[in-house]
Amino acid sequence: MKYKNLSINKEIFGEINDHKVYLFTLKNNNGMLVRITNYGGIIQSLMVPDKYGQADDIVLGFDNLDEYRAGHPYFGAIVGRCCNRISNARFTLDGIEYKLYANNGKDHLHGGNEGFDKKIFDVEEFKDQNSVGIILRYLSPDGEENYPGNLLLKIIYSLNNNNELKIQYEAKTDKATPLNLTNHSYFNLAGAGNGKIYKHILSIDADKYTVLNENLIPSGENRDVSETDFDFRKPHKIGSRINNFPEPGYDINYVLNNKNKLKKVIKIDELNSGRTLEISTDQPCVQFYTSNFLDGSNIGKSGKVYNKHDAFCLETQQFPDAPNHKNFPSTFLRPGQVFRSTTIYKFLWEKKGIGEIE
Repeated sequence: MKYKNLSINKEIFGEINDHKVYLFTLKNNNGMLVRITNYGGIIQSLMVPDKYGQADDIVLGFDNLDEYRAGHPYFGAIVGRCCNRISNARFTLDGIEYKLYANNGKDHLHGGNEGFDKKIFDVEEFKDQNSVGIILRYLSPDGEENYPGNLLLKIIYSLNNNNELKIQYEAKTDKATPLNLTNHSYFNLAGAGNGKIYKHILSIDADKYTVLNENLIPSGENRDVSETDFDFRKPHKIGSRINNFPEPGYDINYVLNNKNKLKKVIKIDELNSGRTLEISTDQPCVQFYTSNFLDGSNIGKSGKVYNKHDAFCLETQQFPDAPNHKNFPSTFLRPGQVFRSTTIYKFLWEKKGIGEIE
């Protein structure tokens, strides 16, 4: 399906405590369509053509707001103040210990009990010659989830005719605070709910991964991927080594070889559909997660059941649990500083003819 012009459409998605929640549909000239809601900044739908021109929704999610509010594993959401885990749900900053909400055993996960994934953002539409999108804003007050400082957050989603979905993050604070932001979309390039992601072919430009303990907390060591099942520097099928772990699946942080410059560092091919996803980012890390905890309890769009390994996440981020590791680059944002970061998801759907890859 072709669209003559870049366009944006706004509709009511629901209401929370007399606050209206909207769903914004962005379209480009090439058949791509993305729907985003200002509840949690969630990417609700992402339609991408295949090599035959047939568009499918390639992200997991729900048809209505009530299903999102009932609870879900961060489908498509903006995650923060700190994505990933904070060990023992605490950190020390300038000599003061802060105790966060422990929502993952004894640890703090993805912003706590009510992180950014559950907030209603103020929203503004924009359209120019090159792209169409929305600007989301949220003021996280001092003490929210026990994080210090009033944090002013801005997220810009845009879609262009190069088939790029861009996410730009910006934040300021009036008191020093840790910050680690990501988008937590679950992808399946064969179509959401259309089976396992084992045959997806993945490459990640990363020489090191972060060693984790049994609770997925960093040890502080970044280890070389050479001769390990974490090595995706050359393309491999996701399923080729996924069962080599005690609990099958990937949930690991990679240290990217981009030196904090905006650079293409990830590529994923799905040969049956002909779809390719290329990810560029200036974030230093990415969490690769193969939906190990999906168990069929989430009934998604069009009644599709989401099971283990039905999707992958590639969450661009700062170093996880950095506030508790002095050898990791700092994720503390201080007054007068502005945090800015960009991640770009570029889609292609030409037949690649890559051939068989282990």
